[in-house]
Amino acid sequence: MDQDRLRALREKYGEARGGDIFDPHFRRVADSVFQGERRALPYTSPATLLAAPFLAAPVPAEAGLDIALMGVPMDLGVTNRSGARFGPRAVRGVERIGPYEHVLRLAPFDGCRAADVGDVPLSSRYDVGACHADIETAVRGWVEAGTVPLVVGGDHSISQAILRAVGRDRPVGMIHIDAHCDTSGPFEGCRFHHGGPFRAAVLDGVLDPQRVIQIGIRGAAEYLWEFSFDSGMTVVHAEEFAERGVAEVLAQALAVVGDGPTYISFDIDSVDPGFAPGTGTPEVGGLAPREVLALLRGLSGVDVVGADVVEVAPQYDATSNTAHIAAQVLFTEFCLARLALDRRKARGAGRGAG
Repeated sequence: MDQDRLRALREKYGEARGGDIFDPHFRRVADSVFQGERRALPYTSPATLLAAPFLAAPVPAEAGLDIALMGVPMDLGVTNRSGARFGPRAVRGVERIGPYEHVLRLAPFDGCRAADVGDVPLSSRYDVGACHADIETAVRGWVEAGTVPLVVGGDHSISQAILRAVGRDRPVGMIHIDAHCDTSGPFEGCRFHHGGPFRAAVLDGVLDPQRVIQIGIRGAAEYLWEFSFDSGMTVVHAEEFAERGVAEVLAQALAVVGDGPTYISFDIDSVDPGFAPGTGTPEVGGLAPREVLALLRGLSGVDVVGADVVEVAPQYDATSNTAHIAAQVLFTEFCLARLALDRRKARGAGRGAG
């Protein structure tokens, strides 16, 4: 051992406490976490999404938030196992997510006005159409206030209502990570089911299919998704993803969405059920959590205007791994939204200076 180095380390760290952080970048993160040498216990106090401050019954225009985290506990649109209505509660219950994203080198809450604004109030526990109207109205209020919505479902049908709010003024592109394309038509008299939100969003004029890429697709329902191909969506099956690798698919995703406004929709069943069994429509042969995170982190230059995490059904999740993966994905989406906000603010400041 180098004795000079050991002496220097002893001088610097011998009497240091856990909260003594010397690197200026890490020091700023630590200052938001430590009170002296004490950190808040992660398993106490009421649970919120990503441990964000809770904002009760806010009025969007008055809240002044950059990012609003919200739940939609609704699974009336499922076609297989129910239970995703408990997804927001399960994700809120996950401890130790954040505050720092080590690959993006970002503490996204630092300097960002963000809060858990609770669950979207739903007017009916029976009427899926009424629930969709409630979701659209609630999300639109935040969008019109200049706030980026990050939503935890609930089943994937909720994405149609969110896109109607986010894409109301101009159609958006989408990076969609899922086992299923979710572009089938109405079934049994219902068009508000989790198998068809993105066909509906395209036909509503709020989603640009030429700027949509769907990643991780697999399973026995391929015959239901011809709309994806007819409309011009880019479909990357799970097998193709495995052959090509993260870097190549990521480059394709960036090319598809370009620099326009983009929504990220993440269905937990994109992840192989060996990692994430807690979902209503599991499909074997899926992505690994590390692949998902690598893909998401690579989207750091995308103009993210909203995102969701859906289909977590905790009663099938004996280990809580599914909810934990969902929470980590939500945190990564939060980071991407924060980076996009910073770029938009910088462009606005640049135009003002001009």
